[in-house]
Amino acid sequence: MLDEKDDTLQNNGSNDQTITSKGDSREESEIDKTEATGNETVNEEKTAENKPEVDKKPNDELLNEIDDSNAEDAEDTDNHQRHVIPVLDYHALSMENLVGELQRLVKNEKVQAIKKHVDGIKYEFDLKFQEFIDQKKEEFIENGGQEIDFKYNSVTKRQYNEVYSEYREKRNQYYKSLEKSLKDNLENRLQIIEDLKGLVTIEEDINTTYKSFKDLQESWRQAGPIPRNNYNDVWRTYHHHIEIFYDFLHLNRELRDLDFKRNLEEKEKLADRAEALEKVEDLNTAFQELQTLHKIWKEDIGPVDKQHREAIWERFSNATKALHNRRQDYYAEIEKTYEVNLVKKTEIIASIDAITAKVANNHKGLQQQIKEIEILRNEFFGAGKVPQKVNEKTWATFKNSVRAFNRKKNNFYKDQKKEQQDNLDKKRALLDLALRLKDSENSADVTSEMKRIQNEWKQIGHVPRKYSDKIWKQFKDACNHYFNKLHASKNEAQKEELENFEQKNKCLERLQAFTLSGERTKDLEAIKGFIGEWKTYGRVPFNKKNINVKFNKILDVLFKKLDIDRKEGELLKYGNKIEQLSQNEDTELALQRERTFIRRKIDECKNEVRQFETNLQFFSNASEDSPVVKDVIKKINVHKEELATWKAKLKKLNIFKHTLTKESEEDAEKLNDDADNEV
Repeated sequence: MLDEKDDTLQNNGSNDQTITSKGDSREESEIDKTEATGNETVNEEKTAENKPEVDKKPNDELLNEIDDSNAEDAEDTDNHQRHVIPVLDYHALSMENLVGELQRLVKNEKVQAIKKHVDGIKYEFDLKFQEFIDQKKEEFIENGGQEIDFKYNSVTKRQYNEVYSEYREKRNQYYKSLEKSLKDNLENRLQIIEDLKGLVTIEEDINTTYKSFKDLQESWRQAGPIPRNNYNDVWRTYHHHIEIFYDFLHLNRELRDLDFKRNLEEKEKLADRAEALEKVEDLNTAFQELQTLHKIWKEDIGPVDKQHREAIWERFSNATKALHNRRQDYYAEIEKTYEVNLVKKTEIIASIDAITAKVANNHKGLQQQIKEIEILRNEFFGAGKVPQKVNEKTWATFKNSVRAFNRKKNNFYKDQKKEQQDNLDKKRALLDLALRLKDSENSADVTSEMKRIQNEWKQIGHVPRKYSDKIWKQFKDACNHYFNKLHASKNEAQKEELENFEQKNKCLERLQAFTLSGERTKDLEAIKGFIGEWKTYGRVPFNKKNINVKFNKILDVLFKKLDIDRKEGELLKYGNKIEQLSQNEDTELALQRERTFIRRKIDECKNEVRQFETNLQFFSNASEDSPVVKDVIKKINVHKEELATWKAKLKKLNIFKHTLTKESEEDAEKLNDDADNEV
């Protein structure tokens, strides 16, 4: 491929004169010079740099790329397969998918053809795994762990290591088996070059020398692949001495010109094919074809005469340059796409930062933000490549943004974990209290306490999930145990209340059927008998208490017919109320509440009388026959009557309480006497 670049060696070392004698001192001088420079390719390349600028300038970058690629292909005939194995967007793949793609390549492709693919996968997997492990380490430390104690067993990482180790083992076996063959082939080719160099010093017939030359060329073609690191240097040296043989040896002009002509025709064909590549739409296909043309140019076709060397090389080089320019334009367009991708990724990072700046302070909101961050992460990985110069920086910024969110998220759950532990302690205290109270017989106090701790339980927040169900079941069972026992007790009491209701209902029916005889005293005694009977029946079910109202209404009608004043009637009925109070579970408390209620009513009546009497003073000049004055006086009298009634009720209540207290004291004395007698 680069044989034309070495033309300067010949142009600088000889002129257009035909050498006519092997013994010519100038020929000997040139041979010595060639031998001095032919052993070191570096010296040859330095001389080649003196070529005209037009030859060197356009394609150096592309030519080096082609040289390197052909050197890699030349090492193994199967290596060219790497050109047809698709290179995926590994940046957009998850760690799991990267492992899957690596497995597919190692299993199905030639190991020497997938180096570029494996390197790309390794680079992206290492970045993603480092981000993943950093996040796990932060969570571990934030949850109270020490960094030195952090360990994380990743199944994905283990699978990746296994597949990558398999790739390295296959690659090492391949190169180990290839190494000796490549080394032997290299020594063979170097020996051919030495033999080629020696042809110019052999004293023999020109035809014999030419035949030896052709034999060496054929041996070169059959010599096999050599290490890629030596490929270009060895080929340059070989072509260098091929041209020296043509230029410095006294060959038959017709024979030499025939070779030059045939070589020129072949190189013109290559130039035609190279120029046609400009119309090939698929740049990858065109570039692979160009690589093949350069390989043929270098390996299969010899030199041409001096007058055509520069021209044919320039033509082939210009065709290469045209494709190079197309590639440059293509990559420039791709670079624009990368810039667009950079804008997208920058916006995604800004969105992550915006969420991080307002992290939710509740579980539901934070879970929603976690989903949003995950969507943004996937969008980032799917946004495509960015310019290489900012790739590392963009990736680092993205990692830091995600890490900042995770840090705040972890802090929230760390604080929540502490709060949940505090809640657990509070609920455990309530559970202990419920367990102590569940078998209590003091329903009056315990029922309200059990209801209180149930309400308090509801006000306490979440507890750690692993304790939540267990402690709730224990608390619920304790509460149910108490209330089930209470309800069972109430059910027993309910039977008695229903029986009381039946008795009161029968009494009510008889009262409804009662008719006055006309004898006031007799009728009043009969009504008192109904009242006395009513008192003997205890409490009725709460939803049937309206029967007491019905009873009192009938009494009011009868009292009215008997012309009994309101106060007397109220006091007669009030005995029923006192009887109901005495049946309360806490009689003392019930009586105290009733006394408070009556005193409040007495105060209200006094205030009303006082207010109306004050108002009456404003009518000092008004006649007593004035409707307004009459209305005020009427209201004063009504309230005074109510006041008297309430005072009478209070007196009756006090007498009843005094009686209960006296009975209680007598019972206490009797108990003491009994105790003394027992002693």
